[in-house]
Amino acid sequence: MAEDKKLSDLPTRILSAIVMVAIAGGALWLGGWWWSAFIIAVSLGVLWEWQALVRAFPGQTAISQISWLLGGAVYVLFAANTLAVTRTFTEAGMADAGLFYVALIVGTVIAVDVGAYFFGRALGGPKIAPKISPSKTWAGLLGGAVGASIVITMTYMLQGVHWTGAMQTGWIAGALAAVVAQAGDFFESWMKRCAEVKDSSHLIPGHGGLFDRVDGLLAVCFALGLLHLAVQLLSR
Repeated sequence: MAEDKKLSDLPTRILSAIVMVAIAGGALWLGGWWWSAFIIAVSLGVLWEWQALVRAFPGQTAISQISWLLGGAVYVLFAANTLAVTRTFTEAGMADAGLFYVALIVGTVIAVDVGAYFFGRALGGPKIAPKISPSKTWAGLLGGAVGASIVITMTYMLQGVHWTGAMQTGWIAGALAAVVAQAGDFFESWMKRCAEVKDSSHLIPGHGGLFDRVDGLLAVCFALGLLHLAVQLLSR
């Protein structure tokens, strides 16, 4: 029955995906205030879904609810700022470096999801945390790491980096990206479990909410933002 429902929703899911890719890709390509406006709109949508989930948590006190809302604002806006600022990066010898790096970040997270899906479906095996996300397996995590590593390695090789350096960077960064992205996915799944809902909202036909779509990307951007901040502080 569940498979039949997924098949019946497929045209809606495909159409929604095309619209999402067109809007996000257009804003990224144009950059400037188009990209900033897009980031702000998505961030506000995620924060709206976040507060709805938090309000559905059982046994909430006023203090804990405020703490969750403030924590969500810091988490989402810090990650969003990382993505917005990355688009403005400039680098000698590289035309539109900001576009390149944002595309690399987003492409890596997509590769994690794709690799995790296919490895999980093909290999199955033990679950990572069945009480939080029953579909996530260790094989899926491995697949996510493989997918991300391939994308990063190939990207750097196309940029002229020697294959040994590209592979070293790719496999280390890919493994870390997979762990962080999956952690973000688990975190959102845990929030939905607490709120006893399947999706963060019904904003996107066939795909749930914005938070459902960017949970892994948020975690990766938040981690990258922290890393960049640490490097800046240590270099002073």
